[in-house]
Amino acid sequence: MVASIVAWAFFPTPSFSPTASAKASKTIGEGSENLNVRGIIAKPTSSSAAKQGKVMAQAVPKINGAKVGLKAESQKAEEDAAPSSAPRTFYNQLPDWSVLLAAVTTIFLAAEKQWTLLDWKPRRPDMLTGAFSLGKIVQDGLVFRQNFSIRSYEIGADRTASIETLMNHLQETALNHVRNAGLLGDGFGATPEMSKRNLIWVVTKMQVLIEHYPSWGDVVEVDTWVGASGKNGMRRDWHVRDYRTGQTILRATSIWVMMDKHTRKLSKMPEEVRAEIGPYFMEHAAIVDEDSRKLPKLDDDTADYIKWGLTPRWSDLDVNQHVNNVKYIGWILESAPISILENHELASMTLEYRRECGRDSVLQSLTAVANDCTGGLPEASIECQHLLQLECGAEIVRGRTQWRPRRASGPTSAGSA
Repeated sequence: MVASIVAWAFFPTPSFSPTASAKASKTIGEGSENLNVRGIIAKPTSSSAAKQGKVMAQAVPKINGAKVGLKAESQKAEEDAAPSSAPRTFYNQLPDWSVLLAAVTTIFLAAEKQWTLLDWKPRRPDMLTGAFSLGKIVQDGLVFRQNFSIRSYEIGADRTASIETLMNHLQETALNHVRNAGLLGDGFGATPEMSKRNLIWVVTKMQVLIEHYPSWGDVVEVDTWVGASGKNGMRRDWHVRDYRTGQTILRATSIWVMMDKHTRKLSKMPEEVRAEIGPYFMEHAAIVDEDSRKLPKLDDDTADYIKWGLTPRWSDLDVNQHVNNVKYIGWILESAPISILENHELASMTLEYRRECGRDSVLQSLTAVANDCTGGLPEASIECQHLLQLECGAEIVRGRTQWRPRRASGPTSAGSA
């Protein structure tokens, strides 16, 4: 369509005109003298010509009973003699530049739109190309790094990211680390040699220290690495920082062991698996000092708060058909008193995983408060003991949390309303 418009603008085609046809015919028989069929000029006599003109002047033709006026031959001749258009000049032969300009503009705008769609590049510094990719290997191939943006649905009532959001970031970077290293088998973070032996990773202990919570729109940068933990275990550490300022947000360390996914029993680490993951072990002390204090077992008599009837949903299960370990944190905090949740924020936690939880399990969450601030000192720190267990009494997770007074709300972040 555009090509035809451009071609028409440069090479306009002549249009047919009845007036031009009449002029051409008049040129052949120009003047009052006409050629007869034999090519001899015949001059009409003056009397016959006058009589003919008189008859034509007096006779008024009728069409369907209505009189129709005709112009005299002399009047017609004068109209034919008048030029129908301006004389043909070089300027008149130029194409219609307005049509050409419109066509070129249309083509340019269409091309610019397509280029914008194909070559889109973010302009904000926190959305640089690759900032939110699946991450990358850094520090001699031993540390994996990935960035996350805090979404609106990941914040709580205090306008900051929830602890479950941060813990999900830790789990995601751990899995992507295995993927980027080329060790991802067909299991949930399992290596190819582990998949051959039906082995999966399970976490036995987790320690987390939270220095401050990011807000909606903030970007966090997560580093993770692994190391040996005894003969049959693996330690994984994380360091979470603010992407813009470099300020530490969270530090965490964890211990993982292997379990047979069919028998659900713990397993030693095969030498083939050790050969796979050994080159990625980093000789580095744990980023969090181990909390070696024993976690006490709670019961109905020692617990201050109890939440009954907790059941997993289908969406709480992972690909290994057990409840995701991050979900346990939410269940533990279900029994925490609302006065602590409103006036304090979680500063640290230590979790010991004792047993896995299936989709048909019914659980209880128990909490004991070591020093309750509701007695009159809201600025005091609080320590709580936790237990998540099945209704039959089998332990799932023991835990300890420490809470600090909630900080005064600062200026809202760029993403806040």
